[in-house]
Amino acid sequence: MEPVIIVLIILVVLVFIALIKTIQVIPQASAAIVERFGRYTRTLNAGLNIVVPFIDTIRNRIDLREQVVPFPPQPVITQDNLVVNIDTVIYYQVTDARAATYEVASYIQAIEQLTVTTLRNIIGGMDLERTLTSREEINAALRGVLDEATGKWGIRVNRVELKAIEPPTSIQDSMEKQMRADRDKRAAILQAEGVRQSEILRAEGEKQSQILRAEGEAKAAALRAEGEAQAVRTVFEAIHAGDPDQKLLSYQYLQMLPKIAEGDANKLWIVPSEIGDALKGLSGAMGNFGGLGGGSGGNGGGSGAAVPAQERREKPSID
Repeated sequence: MEPVIIVLIILVVLVFIALIKTIQVIPQASAAIVERFGRYTRTLNAGLNIVVPFIDTIRNRIDLREQVVPFPPQPVITQDNLVVNIDTVIYYQVTDARAATYEVASYIQAIEQLTVTTLRNIIGGMDLERTLTSREEINAALRGVLDEATGKWGIRVNRVELKAIEPPTSIQDSMEKQMRADRDKRAAILQAEGVRQSEILRAEGEKQSQILRAEGEAKAAALRAEGEAQAVRTVFEAIHAGDPDQKLLSYQYLQMLPKIAEGDANKLWIVPSEIGDALKGLSGAMGNFGGLGGGSGGNGGGSGAAVPAQERREKPSID
């Protein structure tokens, strides 16, 4: 009985192992390569799959999701013979599990080496300045070469990114000095432009102030001139309305002479020629007045005749 039990136990174990090997569960976004006696048979997709135990074997399980692989810095020589270190990141996805298994031994290593050689070819045709400012161009060129080369491997390169481009230390110091000089230059230019703009605004303000002041003075002078003209017209009209004679004008002229001589600065003043006519008129008026007084005294006790009213009105008053 014991040998029979041992045989039964062995059979149960074999059946259990066979069931395990027969039923294969493939996760989502994964694939499995099945070989029969070392030869490719089929590719198992996601889900429950049945294989022949002890005949079919699972060669490789491949993740079909997009993968991200960073590569270490690689020294690359630019066109102007400068060595730069470039870090790259590759985003790829396996589209054909069979080709990724049988067409290349290690597609990760193959992609890395292909990336290095392609970078050297691309950067070798650029100088350092263009290399630092042409990342999009380098990414596009690198992705085109990789996608074309990895297509037969069942790999699709979705994106290539340059993480960092590190020039030599001496070049970095020179670039920092150049950038610092450019910033100082821009700051000096901005400061000079600010001072210039300030001076322009100040000059425009002063100009506008002087213009307004001149306009105000001109308007004030015009108003003063109009006032003086109006005063002259008023006096002239008043004089003509009063109908003065030559004797009254001569008397008024003599009254203005002290005003002409007023002031500490008037050390010398010139008497115009018209003063003689004024004095003659005034002396004539005084003579007539004296004649009137003497005739009245001579005739005071005699006839006592009075001067007619019309004649009295014609005599100027000296008061």
